[in-house]
Amino acid sequence: MSVPQVAIVGRPNVGKSSLLNWLAHKRVSVVDPMAGVTRDRVTYLMHHHDRYFELVDTGGIGIVDVGELSQEIDRQIQIALDRADLIAFVVDGPAGITPLDRQVSQRLRKIDKPKLLVINKCDSPKLDHEVAEFYGLCDGPAVITSVRGNRHQDELLNAIVRNLPPPRPDEAEAGARWVAQPELKLAIVGRRNVGKSTFINQLAQTERMIVSEIPGTTRDSVDVRFELDGKAFVAIDTPGVRKRKSLANDVEWYGLARAKRSIRRADVVLMFFDCTQPISRVDKQLVSEIQDEFKPCVFVVNKWDLAADKRTDAWSEYLMKTFADMRHVPVAFITAKDGRNIKKLINLTQSIAKQARQRVPTGVLNRVVRQAVKHWPPPMRQNRTPRVLYATQVATEPPTIVLKVNDAVLFDESWKRYFLGVLREQLPFKEVPLKVYYRSRDAAAETPTGRRAPAWDETDLEADDAFDDASLSTEWEDDE
Repeated sequence: MSVPQVAIVGRPNVGKSSLLNWLAHKRVSVVDPMAGVTRDRVTYLMHHHDRYFELVDTGGIGIVDVGELSQEIDRQIQIALDRADLIAFVVDGPAGITPLDRQVSQRLRKIDKPKLLVINKCDSPKLDHEVAEFYGLCDGPAVITSVRGNRHQDELLNAIVRNLPPPRPDEAEAGARWVAQPELKLAIVGRRNVGKSTFINQLAQTERMIVSEIPGTTRDSVDVRFELDGKAFVAIDTPGVRKRKSLANDVEWYGLARAKRSIRRADVVLMFFDCTQPISRVDKQLVSEIQDEFKPCVFVVNKWDLAADKRTDAWSEYLMKTFADMRHVPVAFITAKDGRNIKKLINLTQSIAKQARQRVPTGVLNRVVRQAVKHWPPPMRQNRTPRVLYATQVATEPPTIVLKVNDAVLFDESWKRYFLGVLREQLPFKEVPLKVYYRSRDAAAETPTGRRAPAWDETDLEADDAFDDASLSTEWEDDE
């Protein structure tokens, strides 16, 4: 992408992540007093004074991480520095210069790139005259800021733009394309160490995420844009989830909350499983969250190269037996480490997203409903016959169908399950969640014209019977 990058660097706990969130006007990066919270590179595209630039939050330089990831964190920092067009060196004004600040300064002096000194946490103007000692740390201009006090935000943005290199010829076009709505937003969820970050790195064709055998490496929900066949996508890498009683601190709790929010944000959710491990309680919790949000989903069985039993039907049946209410969900088998079947998986997500966006003509829908009722009439209840008057699709994503009935309480759960199965079989919604509402006929529930809806034998059901059957995906086959 031909947009300049601004690397935000500094020792731990100087407010780098808070600074990114402040400039972005949204919570992009996890903020916590515990050092070492930021591990991966977290990015956000900015547009200020006709310039596009990408802010890149990094881990703290010099952090000794309890998870033994210090070297990986530092490597991510170095990647950010290597790719940066401008380096924003952040320090803590009230804390004064520390030995670690000087180490960061020495490291940055060896890099021949424009720099900007950001003296942060100066909540009061009184501190502005006490930070002169910092000026010698950086050979670039200085800006005094305070996220908490909301001080000098515009000054910082203006300073960034002034110190960027001249715009490349395609910067405006690339930036506008990058902020445009992506084809799909894909939430990548699963328990810890199932290969989510490895999958993201394969999509991005670069090492965006730290990959380690140590569980819980990813702590942020990180949006990573990638392109495939000329289409832009956003993959949301989420922290791995473990049992609630095992959440060690606020950062892990917030990571769990972010995983849930990522599910809500997504167009399609990729639920990852490790083929070498049995399905766990955490897996069931995450699938329940996906189900509650009515999100299109793909069950992704990763590390397939390590599978003891290479029969895909065995794992598919295992998933369907465990998640009986999610039998409509397609199953994909991949090896993220070498990219096996990844393109096929992305194509599958486009297929089921298309299903979720389908709208069925009212005539087609009512014909299907009429046939379902004829094949198995809803049983009598309370000495009354349940009667369906008509049906209509009122929404997409998820497809939502309303049945106008004589009395909703007369329809039992077994018939509702049967009817849902008929809708999946007969309409282009085979692999996506469906919402079906039963609404009783009453005085307030008349047609928009003010007339009560007639029963089927009085309704003209002629309509365009066409829907796009090509949106239905094919059976999964493993790439050789």
